[in-house]
Amino acid sequence: MANQRDKRLITENGVAARVAAVVEPAIEDLGFNLVRVKISAENGCTVQIMAERPDGTMSVNDCATVSRAISPVLDLEDPVPQAYHLEISSPGIDRPLVRASDFERWAGYEAKVEMAVPLDGRKRFRGFIRGVEDGHAVIDLPDVKEGLDPIARLPLTDLAEAHLVLTDNLIRESLRRGSAPADDDEDDNNTSVEPAPQPRGTDADTSTKE
Repeated sequence: MANQRDKRLITENGVAARVAAVVEPAIEDLGFNLVRVKISAENGCTVQIMAERPDGTMSVNDCATVSRAISPVLDLEDPVPQAYHLEISSPGIDRPLVRASDFERWAGYEAKVEMAVPLDGRKRFRGFIRGVEDGHAVIDLPDVKEGLDPIARLPLTDLAEAHLVLTDNLIRESLRRGSAPADDDEDDNNTSVEPAPQPRGTDADTSTKE
């Protein structure tokens, strides 16, 4: 469960924010962390909820557990004003980075970061994560021009979007840690389970909500 010092730094707006407010307490009560809620036009309307264990793992059975817990809550609160398809997934290999601990856990790997507030006139950064220092994500910038600081110190409170860059090294490390999507054919819970391509993560889809 996320503690107060490791709450999500990047959150949703609009309907997605309402969904997050409804499901996050239930997800945390199960011992998982909410990563992201995304609403898309896929299949008419799809509500994708990314979650994971505190160690970064998330199996198909974990997805099914979360789905069973949050479906009644969503039915009761009804935060989405139309019929939708619910998708529970792991963050995937090229995962969003939404907590300070994400930048610490994935130090040494490449990330793309977009700032809500420009830093020295720049909003987009791509480089290798060093970690977190004094409330800043520290990123090594390999393509910096001569004479400029090759290290970016990005205020965590000003992040708009951040995610890992899919590389061979990242795939190998994700598989080693067990945080990559896994093949799992078990379906003991009458949950429709559809393993997704690696970058998206492991999905457990419930029926369409009317």
